[in-house]
Amino acid sequence: MNTLIWFVILYWVISVGIGLYAARYVNNSKDYAVAGRSLPMSVVTATVFATWFGSEAVLGISSTFVKEGLKGVIADPFGSSLCLVLVGLFFARPLYRMNLMTIGDYYRNKFGRIVEVLVTVCIVISYLGWVAAQIKALGLVFNVVSGGFISMDTGMIIGAASVLIYTLMGGMWSVAITDFLQMIIIVVGMLYIGWEVSDMVGGAKTVIAHAANAGKFEFWPAPTAKEMLWFFAAWITMMLGSIPQQDVFQRVASSKNERIAGSASVLGGILYFCFAFIPMFLAYSATLIDPGMVASLIDKDSQLILPTLIMTKVPMLAQVMFFGALLSAIKSCASATLLAPSVTFSENILKPFFPQQSDKQFLLMMRIVVLVFTAIVTMFAMNTESSIYKMVENAYKVTLVAAFVPLAFGLYWKRATAQGGLLSILSGVGAWVAFEIGAPDGLWPPQLVGVLMSMVGMIMGSLLPQIHRHVMAE
Repeated sequence: MNTLIWFVILYWVISVGIGLYAARYVNNSKDYAVAGRSLPMSVVTATVFATWFGSEAVLGISSTFVKEGLKGVIADPFGSSLCLVLVGLFFARPLYRMNLMTIGDYYRNKFGRIVEVLVTVCIVISYLGWVAAQIKALGLVFNVVSGGFISMDTGMIIGAASVLIYTLMGGMWSVAITDFLQMIIIVVGMLYIGWEVSDMVGGAKTVIAHAANAGKFEFWPAPTAKEMLWFFAAWITMMLGSIPQQDVFQRVASSKNERIAGSASVLGGILYFCFAFIPMFLAYSATLIDPGMVASLIDKDSQLILPTLIMTKVPMLAQVMFFGALLSAIKSCASATLLAPSVTFSENILKPFFPQQSDKQFLLMMRIVVLVFTAIVTMFAMNTESSIYKMVENAYKVTLVAAFVPLAFGLYWKRATAQGGLLSILSGVGAWVAFEIGAPDGLWPPQLVGVLMSMVGMIMGSLLPQIHRHVMAE
């Protein structure tokens, strides 16, 4: 094994140790789920940014940009960063005032138990792709930095197990503290490697001019109905589908006050949007530095373009900085996305079956669910062929069609009812699945049809004569 892998191992041990140290702050389930609602502005901003700046930001977005240009990255970073800004402006403060443990608690209080369970199941399912993308990226990193000594599958298992250790013990406290430190590493590492690569190609202007001449900055769709509809659908998939997610809600709920909850989300979104362009710049620079390497990987596995460039063309210090930043990005995202679905599944699905359990028993339940969920997503990651970018983008289609409309209408439309919420979910998911099966590449994008039908279901279900909640449950 080369020198780089030992730097990676050292960094890995230190970061896991910090995460385990943070576990000393966990005394109850509230500490584990939302860090006792006590995090300051700097830490909340850092954990918002670090959670979103994951494998898809470094490997997924960059490789997609090299192949497709800006048109290919509409969902992320354009849609995803706008999501965080919208959360900060319209959702963070009202949700914070409700003093909830999970986003599923909101659906229960507003629409009843049936909607709570359905939305929670959709949220948990949506995390499969997102977490699997992080696990798959960990396997790729260990494989690359070890020169192939560690296989992809072994790297996935090592990465998942080590992230699991501190997430299992420290919950949101460990996630928040490690995210804060990892944000610093991400920012410093990305800026340094950007400067290093810029020198190799004759400055950023050279890369930008080359990309512009190659048509990579073409953004708006062709003026045809299909192109515009699919462009709009790609934009809203992460912009709106990410809003009703437990990881976003956890950062809101973990804040010390509602002002921090709103402001940190907006600032985190802006930071994410700005830094997401650095990996795109780095990956496209490879087309000038080593066009033969890019040509050989572009169709085989474009996600390897950026790490291969770093491993073969930059000095050791730059390699250490890059892979330190990359591992920080993946670890922060992986830990958050392991914790979020596990907490909401425990709170909104399992907890009602054990009404007499103590808080200590509930805390143990959440940790067991984290363990089980980690095993499931690791197996999923090892057996899927989807790209990192596609896994993340597809994850949000579920919550877009099932959870966004009930959340938005429940907060801002006074006539929204439990019946409307239930019909919204059934209409949205039903239409989306039907179009995914019957016309996945047709004029209308399936997720756009789903969200439109979700709105129709909410409005019709709320305005029609109401069936009492207990009758609906039966």
